[in-house]
Amino acid sequence: MKEIQLIIDPARVIGRRDPRIYGHFIEHFHNQIYGGIFHPDSPLSDENGFRKDVLEAWKRIKPPVIRWPGGCFVSAYHWKDGVGPERQPHFDKAWRVEDSNAFGTDEFIALCRKLESEPYICTNAGTGTSEEMSDWVEYCNLRKEGKWAKLRISGGHEEPHRVRYWSIGNENYLPGEMGAKTAEEWGRFVKESAKMMKRVDPSIELFAASVADLNWNVHLLKEAGPYLNWLSIHGYWDPHWQNNNLSDYEACMLYTTRIEEQIEKTRHILGVTGYLGKIRVAFDEWNLRGWHHPNVDHAVDPADYVDPRNLNDLDESYTMADALFSACFLNLCLKHSDLIGMANYAPSINTRGLIRTHEDGIVLRPTYHVFDMYRNGLGDQVIDHWIRDDAVFEVASESGKTGVPLLDAAATRVEATGEVVISLVNRHPDNTAAVRLVSRDGRRSVNRWTALAGGSKDAFNDRDHPDRVKPVSLADYTVDGDTVLLQLPPHSVNILSL
Repeated sequence: MKEIQLIIDPARVIGRRDPRIYGHFIEHFHNQIYGGIFHPDSPLSDENGFRKDVLEAWKRIKPPVIRWPGGCFVSAYHWKDGVGPERQPHFDKAWRVEDSNAFGTDEFIALCRKLESEPYICTNAGTGTSEEMSDWVEYCNLRKEGKWAKLRISGGHEEPHRVRYWSIGNENYLPGEMGAKTAEEWGRFVKESAKMMKRVDPSIELFAASVADLNWNVHLLKEAGPYLNWLSIHGYWDPHWQNNNLSDYEACMLYTTRIEEQIEKTRHILGVTGYLGKIRVAFDEWNLRGWHHPNVDHAVDPADYVDPRNLNDLDESYTMADALFSACFLNLCLKHSDLIGMANYAPSINTRGLIRTHEDGIVLRPTYHVFDMYRNGLGDQVIDHWIRDDAVFEVASESGKTGVPLLDAAATRVEATGEVVISLVNRHPDNTAAVRLVSRDGRRSVNRWTALAGGSKDAFNDRDHPDRVKPVSLADYTVDGDTVLLQLPPHSVNILSL
């Protein structure tokens, strides 16, 4: 296979990595919270009911921000039912199960404090009201004014929670969402909600549920643009709401070439409406795989709509395909660092998550290691880079055969030290990629090289084999003049320091 060149120019800083692109998301869906991160009856939990093993693993990848409580769940969730000493269970109309309300606002804030993460609350714009949203801001952020701040204080939380990030709504553009709205309705509703929330605390940053659609955003931004700091968009490229027939490795590599389309559409929409550079984009739900929740609209027997959700937790579903897709997604967030200021992996725990819990411990899925490598390895400045003479491999597609580029990359620089750190993804399922690194300032000393590959493209971690896929150190390179020639393993994610 021919040699590919990656040229980097450390002197040309083109952006700054926002750590919030490594954000997280948890929802009241199946066992993400109850039986996942929050399990008071488990011997593995701390005095507050949080799983200590989950906290330890999660803290290792330094989650900068966590979004909660939904997701679709939030569009019929009333936050006042989940605070105070007397909590009654409620029927969750999104997922059609009973929620105990044992995990509410104060528990979420406690989780964020344990992880040293910023809380990001998504509000009920479905069955909720603008006043209910602003009351939530009062509860969290006012010092002592009004009954909601006093209710927080009476529950033992003297100091405000100081929640900075607030989203108005979830996916209110979808017909199946509780309280779905038209584009015209949405713009007006967001405006009135934003007015009330900012009157309570003008320092908060407001998000609004959006989609890469011109009509939706024209109405939203015309009405509410002056109040907004962020647009919230979502992406699941391998959807499995009704079936769990997961796409194979090759199809997932084709999906990596389709991530950027949504980003570019949103960029152009912000440009044409005059908000480019004024409002940033949060990809605050994203994952390769859509969550499996079949028959939720019509099945009567929970065995037909609740039990199938267990398929989300099968470890063999999460392979190198998920790891490479996630790396390519994060590379694009770096490339578009002027626009993408936050991204939240959906979800963090169980379901399609980075971490799976069982009664005796946890499993770290391959994607967890991608977050570890990127969050703890890359630099804070994005530098100019380009790929020359890339190769492609063909995969089956709707049009017959489509070529997928072999190499994906991002280049960063550590501002404090000048160290250059590069991410390199070899998408090919079977072949090593020969990549020649050309640094315009003549760098050729490799400080470290960490690779995530696994024994095969379909490798996964599970309870019996928790370390089948894990990062390893490599040294398969040669220095050739002022360049470095690398041999990237097939289906691999690589972090290389120069």
